[in-house]
Amino acid sequence: MLLVLSAAAGIGVWTMLHFTKTGWHNSATSTPTNLRSVDELWAEGVEKVKADRGEAGKNVAFEIPPELRHYDDRRWFLATQVAEVHKQNVQSCQDFLELAALIQRGELVSVPAATEDYILFGVGAKADEGAFTRYQDDQNIPLFDEGQLQNEYARLEALRAQLQNEVAASKQGATGGKKRDRAKQSERQKEIGSREQQLTDVDDEKKLLDLWYGQPENRRKLFDDYQSLQTLARDYGGRTYDLADGNDREAMKIRMLRSVRPVALKVMEEIAADYHHEFDRPLPVSSLIRPEQYQRVLRRVNRAATTIDTPPHSTGLAFDIDYRYMSVGEQMFLMNELARMKQQGRIEVLRERNANYHVFAFIDGVRPSDDLITASLEEVGPPPEEANHATTTPAKTSRKSQKKNNKTTKSKARKHR
Repeated sequence: MLLVLSAAAGIGVWTMLHFTKTGWHNSATSTPTNLRSVDELWAEGVEKVKADRGEAGKNVAFEIPPELRHYDDRRWFLATQVAEVHKQNVQSCQDFLELAALIQRGELVSVPAATEDYILFGVGAKADEGAFTRYQDDQNIPLFDEGQLQNEYARLEALRAQLQNEVAASKQGATGGKKRDRAKQSERQKEIGSREQQLTDVDDEKKLLDLWYGQPENRRKLFDDYQSLQTLARDYGGRTYDLADGNDREAMKIRMLRSVRPVALKVMEEIAADYHHEFDRPLPVSSLIRPEQYQRVLRRVNRAATTIDTPPHSTGLAFDIDYRYMSVGEQMFLMNELARMKQQGRIEVLRERNANYHVFAFIDGVRPSDDLITASLEEVGPPPEEANHATTTPAKTSRKSQKKNNKTTKSKARKHR
């Protein structure tokens, strides 16, 4: 349902945060790999990924293999992945709570932030310090234990009283001011409006708590949900996270997003090893599992993040490779490797225009049947009205008509990956 970061600006901000926040990317462990820590491998990997390839002015042939283009029926790409979910009865995750359950059951494996062969280059970039929430009915319901719930009510009540006092004081100042000072009066009115909006937001937060925690049965279930997260946080691969601490919550979310199903990791490691052997650079992996709740956040900044009921990334079978900094030769090598795997029936793959190769691994290495894919077309929905990817049979249009189409379609909604 949801979605991913804008390829250029988003990861640039993420990289800045990554280096200015000590150990931010290495929330799981700093276990040495080949006598070098994950931090060292990651820092070196970023330099290699972003290094200048020296291709300016070179005329290098570039052609996207048909295996990495969209099908004539654009729905077929998503339907193939949905068909695999149905074929294998794969459980997707809609929020971090369900993601935690998959991790606790051992259905997902943790992926190091960096190895010699790959680095996680943007994974978890939109994770925040906010409370863990259950995503239900398009609402994010904060999860607390009983003591934290009482503290949250007290915090909202205190904040509401503070804002009311500030609004009252501002209004009193506004009526007592001189009429000729129009600039100050206008500024004060803006301040009053801002405080009143904050008051409305506080009231909405309290109403949400009342709605979901007001009924004893719901209240107990939400407390149980929090305890299940607490169980993972107490011992997550040998590390403890404090769910009452914002920094720890962010670090835990990032680590959870560095998870994937074993079959997808195997494919990723194989591609990364071949790429590293050929170019002495780590493969930049920009996305692994993404709960539907997180996908919605990404959708705000990346329109390629799909909004279908079962987004491929929510299954843990998909990962993205960032090709933004790659030379033509690197891309051609990588695309040929991906095309070979698709021909073998091991993956579904697409070269996206948001600087990613989207790769989806089939659990048993066998592509779903055409009948099952056809049956999944309805679940995918109607084909998008505008193309964001190359097709197997690209249409030729004049420059004039192309400009006209671009103006017409910029405002249209699109569904992709």
